[in-house]
Amino acid sequence: MRKIVLASTSPYRKQLLQQLGLPFVTAAPEFTEVLDPQVAPSLLVRHLALGKAQSLAGKYPDALIIGSDQIFVDQRKRPVGKPGDKHRAFLQLQQMAGRTHCFYTGLALYDSRNETSQSDYATYSVTFRQLSDEQIDDYLEREQPYDCAGSFKIEGLGIALMEKMEGEDYNALIGLPLIKLVTMLGEAGVRVIG
Repeated sequence: MRKIVLASTSPYRKQLLQQLGLPFVTAAPEFTEVLDPQVAPSLLVRHLALGKAQSLAGKYPDALIIGSDQIFVDQRKRPVGKPGDKHRAFLQLQQMAGRTHCFYTGLALYDSRNETSQSDYATYSVTFRQLSDEQIDDYLEREQPYDCAGSFKIEGLGIALMEKMEGEDYNALIGLPLIKLVTMLGEAGVRVIG
Protein backbone atom coordinates (compact mmCIF):
# COMPACT_ATOMS: atom_id res chain seq x y z
CA MET A 1 0.00 0.00 0.00
CA ARG A 2 1.15 3.55 -0.76
CA LYS A 3 2.34 5.69 2.13
CA ILE A 4 -0.40 8.03 3.34
CA VAL A 5 0.55 11.37 4.88
CA LEU A 6 -1.80 13.72 6.69
CA ALA A 7 -0.50 17.26 6.18
CA SER A 8 -1.70 18.47 9.55
CA THR A 9 -0.72 18.64 13.19
CA SER A 10 -4.36 18.89 14.28
CA PRO A 11 -5.18 16.17 16.82
CA TYR A 12 -8.81 16.32 15.63
CA ARG A 13 -7.94 15.60 12.00
CA LYS A 14 -5.60 12.82 13.11
CA GLN A 15 -8.36 11.26 15.20
CA LEU A 16 -10.81 11.45 12.31
CA LEU A 17 -8.40 9.80 9.87
CA GLN A 18 -7.72 7.02 12.38
CA GLN A 19 -11.40 6.05 12.03
CA LEU A 20 -10.65 4.71 8.54
CA GLY A 21 -8.19 2.15 9.92
CA LEU A 22 -5.45 2.95 7.41
CA PRO A 23 -1.79 3.36 8.40
CA PHE A 24 -0.61 6.96 8.00
CA VAL A 25 1.86 9.50 9.31
CA THR A 26 1.31 13.15 10.12
CA ALA A 27 3.55 16.07 9.20
CA ALA A 28 3.27 19.81 9.60
CA PRO A 29 2.61 21.44 6.23
CA GLU A 30 5.11 24.05 5.10
CA PHE A 31 2.53 26.41 3.67
CA THR A 32 1.46 29.93 4.56
CA GLU A 33 -2.30 30.39 4.62
CA VAL A 34 -3.60 33.60 3.08
CA LEU A 35 -7.31 34.36 3.41
CA ASP A 36 -8.15 36.40 0.32
CA PRO A 37 -11.66 37.87 0.71
CA GLN A 38 -11.86 38.34 -3.07
CA VAL A 39 -11.78 34.57 -3.69
CA ALA A 40 -14.96 32.50 -3.38
CA PRO A 41 -14.86 30.39 -0.18
CA SER A 42 -15.24 27.12 -2.10
CA LEU A 43 -12.19 27.92 -4.23
CA LEU A 44 -10.19 29.33 -1.33
CA VAL A 45 -10.45 26.23 0.87
CA ARG A 46 -9.59 23.94 -2.04
CA HIS A 47 -6.53 26.07 -2.78
CA LEU A 48 -5.43 26.07 0.87
CA ALA A 49 -5.92 22.31 1.23
CA LEU A 50 -3.97 21.59 -1.95
CA GLY A 51 -1.20 23.98 -0.94
CA LYS A 52 -0.77 22.15 2.36
CA ALA A 53 -0.63 18.76 0.65
CA GLN A 54 1.79 19.85 -2.08
CA SER A 55 4.08 21.52 0.46
CA LEU A 56 5.16 18.08 1.69
CA ALA A 57 5.82 16.50 -1.71
CA GLY A 58 9.59 16.99 -1.40
CA LYS A 59 9.72 15.13 1.91
CA TYR A 60 7.38 12.37 0.71
CA PRO A 61 8.11 11.80 -3.01
CA ASP A 62 6.08 8.58 -3.27
CA ALA A 63 3.03 9.21 -1.11
CA LEU A 64 -0.61 10.13 -1.09
CA ILE A 65 -0.71 13.38 0.87
CA ILE A 66 -3.94 14.61 2.42
CA GLY A 67 -4.44 18.32 2.93
CA SER A 68 -7.42 19.97 4.54
CA ASP A 69 -8.31 23.49 5.52
CA GLN A 70 -11.37 25.16 6.93
CA ILE A 71 -12.76 28.66 6.95
CA PHE A 72 -15.73 30.21 8.60
CA VAL A 73 -17.75 32.56 6.43
CA ASP A 74 -19.65 35.47 7.97
CA GLN A 75 -23.06 36.82 6.94
CA ARG A 76 -21.50 38.78 4.07
CA LYS A 77 -19.69 35.68 2.74
CA ARG A 78 -16.28 36.94 3.90
CA PRO A 79 -13.77 34.46 5.33
CA VAL A 80 -13.11 34.78 9.04
CA GLY A 81 -9.89 33.28 10.35
CA LYS A 82 -8.82 31.93 13.70
CA PRO A 83 -9.21 34.55 16.43
CA GLY A 84 -5.80 34.08 18.05
CA ASP A 85 -6.82 35.58 21.38
CA LYS A 86 -9.73 35.91 23.79
CA HIS A 87 -10.74 39.43 22.79
CA ARG A 88 -11.15 38.55 19.09
CA ALA A 89 -12.86 35.27 19.94
CA PHE A 90 -15.34 37.14 22.14
CA LEU A 91 -16.16 39.55 19.31
CA GLN A 92 -16.57 36.69 16.82
CA LEU A 93 -19.00 34.82 19.09
CA GLN A 94 -20.95 38.00 19.82
CA GLN A 95 -21.45 38.53 16.10
CA MET A 96 -22.41 34.89 15.48
CA ALA A 97 -24.92 34.52 18.34
CA GLY A 98 -28.47 33.89 17.16
CA ARG A 99 -27.44 33.53 13.51
CA THR A 100 -26.71 30.81 10.99
CA HIS A 101 -23.21 30.62 9.56
CA CYS A 102 -21.38 28.37 7.14
CA PHE A 103 -18.09 26.53 7.41
CA TYR A 104 -16.25 25.49 4.28
CA THR A 105 -13.79 22.62 4.56
CA GLY A 106 -11.42 22.03 1.69
CA LEU A 107 -9.92 18.62 1.02
CA ALA A 108 -7.08 17.62 -1.30
CA LEU A 109 -5.34 14.36 -2.04
CA TYR A 110 -1.98 14.87 -3.74
CA ASP A 111 -0.15 11.96 -5.34
CA SER A 112 3.49 13.02 -5.13
CA ARG A 113 4.67 10.11 -7.29
CA ASN A 114 2.53 11.15 -10.27
CA GLU A 115 2.17 14.84 -9.35
CA THR A 116 -1.60 14.59 -9.69
CA SER A 117 -4.27 15.82 -7.33
CA GLN A 118 -7.91 15.66 -6.43
CA SER A 119 -9.64 18.41 -4.50
CA ASP A 120 -13.12 19.16 -3.26
CA TYR A 121 -14.89 20.88 -0.40
CA ALA A 122 -17.80 20.34 1.96
CA THR A 123 -20.03 22.83 3.69
CA TYR A 124 -21.66 22.68 7.07
CA SER A 125 -24.01 25.27 8.51
CA VAL A 126 -24.41 25.99 12.19
CA THR A 127 -27.07 28.05 13.92
CA PHE A 128 -25.93 29.54 17.19
CA ARG A 129 -28.14 30.02 20.21
CA GLN A 130 -28.71 33.52 21.53
CA LEU A 131 -25.73 34.01 23.85
CA SER A 132 -25.19 36.51 26.64
CA ASP A 133 -21.80 38.12 27.16
CA GLU A 134 -21.52 36.10 30.37
CA GLN A 135 -22.13 32.82 28.52
CA ILE A 136 -19.56 33.72 25.86
CA ASP A 137 -17.00 34.64 28.50
CA ASP A 138 -17.64 31.42 30.43
CA TYR A 139 -17.28 29.36 27.27
CA LEU A 140 -14.02 31.05 26.28
CA GLU A 141 -12.53 30.63 29.75
CA ARG A 142 -13.35 26.93 29.77
CA GLU A 143 -12.57 25.99 26.15
CA GLN A 144 -10.01 28.58 24.92
CA PRO A 145 -10.72 27.94 21.20
CA TYR A 146 -8.36 30.64 19.96
CA ASP A 147 -6.83 28.45 17.25
CA CYS A 148 -10.21 27.42 15.78
CA ALA A 149 -12.06 29.04 12.89
CA GLY A 150 -15.21 30.61 14.30
CA SER A 151 -13.92 30.54 17.90
CA PHE A 152 -15.45 27.24 18.89
CA LYS A 153 -14.62 23.54 19.12
CA ILE A 154 -17.60 21.43 18.15
CA GLU A 155 -15.80 18.33 19.45
CA GLY A 156 -15.86 19.88 22.93
CA LEU A 157 -18.04 22.34 24.81
CA GLY A 158 -18.82 24.20 21.57
CA ILE A 159 -21.84 21.95 21.08
CA ALA A 160 -23.52 23.92 23.90
CA LEU A 161 -23.42 27.04 21.71
CA MET A 162 -25.45 25.38 18.96
CA GLU A 163 -29.15 25.48 18.26
CA LYS A 164 -29.01 23.55 14.98
CA MET A 165 -26.46 22.05 12.57
CA GLU A 166 -26.87 20.89 8.97
CA GLY A 167 -24.55 19.45 6.35
CA GLU A 168 -23.53 16.48 4.30
CA ASP A 169 -20.71 15.20 6.54
CA TYR A 170 -20.42 16.06 10.23
CA ASN A 171 -16.71 15.31 10.06
CA ALA A 172 -16.28 18.31 7.77
CA LEU A 173 -17.21 20.58 10.66
CA ILE A 174 -14.41 19.05 12.73
CA GLY A 175 -11.97 19.54 9.86
CA LEU A 176 -11.72 16.46 7.61
CA PRO A 177 -14.62 15.41 5.33
CA LEU A 178 -14.26 11.64 5.53
CA ILE A 179 -17.04 10.81 3.06
CA LYS A 180 -15.26 12.70 0.29
CA LEU A 181 -11.86 11.42 1.43
CA VAL A 182 -12.94 7.77 1.13
CA THR A 183 -14.02 8.48 -2.47
CA MET A 184 -10.71 10.21 -3.27
CA LEU A 185 -8.67 7.40 -1.75
CA GLY A 186 -10.66 4.91 -3.83
CA GLU A 187 -9.85 6.90 -6.99
CA ALA A 188 -6.17 6.67 -6.00
CA GLY A 189 -6.40 2.89 -5.59
CA VAL A 190 -6.74 2.73 -1.80
CA ARG A 191 -9.75 0.76 -0.62
CA VAL A 192 -10.89 1.56 2.90
CA ILE A 193 -13.12 -1.52 3.12
CA GLY A 194 -13.22 -4.74 1.12
